[in-house]
Amino acid sequence: MTASSPPAAALAGKLHRRGDIGYEAARVGRVFNGRRPERYPAAVLLAESADDVVAGVRLARREGWQVAVRAGGHSWAAWSIRDEALLIDLGALREISYDEQTGVVSAAPAVQGGAELDPYLAERGRFFNGGHCPTVGIGGFLLQGGQGWCARGWGWASERVVAVDVVTADGELVRADAEQNSDLYWAARGSGPGFFGVVTRFHLRTMPRPAAFAHTVHLYPLEVFDEVMAWLYEMHASVSPDVEIVTVSLTPSDPIPGHDGGRVLAVTGLAMCSSQAEAQEALRPFETCPVLDRALVRADAVPTTLAEQRLLQAEANPEGHRYLVDNAWLDGTPEAVVPAIRTAFLDLPTPEAFTIWFSMAPLRELPDMAMSLQSEAYLATYLVYRDEADDDEHRRWLADSMHRMEPVTLGQYLGDSDHTRRQVRFMTDDAWARYQRIRAERDPDGLFCGYLTSDPHTLNQNHWM
Repeated sequence: MTASSPPAAALAGKLHRRGDIGYEAARVGRVFNGRRPERYPAAVLLAESADDVVAGVRLARREGWQVAVRAGGHSWAAWSIRDEALLIDLGALREISYDEQTGVVSAAPAVQGGAELDPYLAERGRFFNGGHCPTVGIGGFLLQGGQGWCARGWGWASERVVAVDVVTADGELVRADAEQNSDLYWAARGSGPGFFGVVTRFHLRTMPRPAAFAHTVHLYPLEVFDEVMAWLYEMHASVSPDVEIVTVSLTPSDPIPGHDGGRVLAVTGLAMCSSQAEAQEALRPFETCPVLDRALVRADAVPTTLAEQRLLQAEANPEGHRYLVDNAWLDGTPEAVVPAIRTAFLDLPTPEAFTIWFSMAPLRELPDMAMSLQSEAYLATYLVYRDEADDDEHRRWLADSMHRMEPVTLGQYLGDSDHTRRQVRFMTDDAWARYQRIRAERDPDGLFCGYLTSDPHTLNQNHWM
């Protein structure tokens, strides 16, 4: 069924066709990455409401355009900017409401998980494990699975999506949940930029807000990288599920006594518990590192707040910079993994760049959703820099670093991927086959652009296998 298309004048939002005044700002003005792509949509619709989204999808059908969608603008590869398509920008869709009876919060896709949704829920004593960087919109984050706060213990954020409101390829606004339009509900939790619809509202199950937050930070010289990582692999699965475990290669902003400057290895644990005493106990395993006496800085179970943690995340992801990012689900013994990831941690090309190792152990069984691929450890490298002239050199460095990891790479997470440069598996084979069947049924004409890729025929494959 193809719905009739309203004229552009029926739109409340502004439609910028290519060549119009304001087009360029609409095209890239909300892209977080300073590395803006040379791709040009036929038009950009700055939607003001779900009705505008419906009208935009119908307009695209009439004009013969495909449709791409932008929620928060934090996609590293700017997936939403597609040549000759209609870009529907959801930046004005920022409504939030909360149902005290069910504990469900309903939020529009451009709502920023840290800067807007979390403070809103904090006032109500509730919590949702959204993204780490505070300005990330919930739309792309949730569609990609949602690797949020304490994902290792509390699950992917998409697991807490109880329903979505979706504008379909037919230009109809429908509710999708476990009982109705369940195929759309399945795909909306993990297919990311390949989703064949426009989510205009997410309905999210919240949890009681943790009463206590505590942070352990140990900074080590890079010389003990192998020892620290081997110890982490031995212990991380046994740590309380209320602790987020992250190891970061970074350049401290302030001098460290006894350190001659440059990069260090930060081992961090963030406990989110019912009391400070419980948080302190949950973080105690970090005191068992066999080279703890080599730590340059040691801070154990220091009380903190999520607002403080969000500020640290914002400082690590500065606006106005250029970013190149890639990632891997690591799979293998510590003896195989640690040497393979060494370059990514020790030899980063800019002081602002950083690599993280993120624990997901012990693995939990995932619910039935498109987000289906994970391992006990995740690695992502973020090259942060300013000069466009460095693009090619940094691309080569990142490609080489990820190539070294291929023998221990299970796949990748969509949220930190750029399929125009490198694409590997991001769903299980069964989930990928199911996704393709649903897309063929729901969007047979290919109205929605799908994945931005250098080769659609090699999507969801590890090319070295």
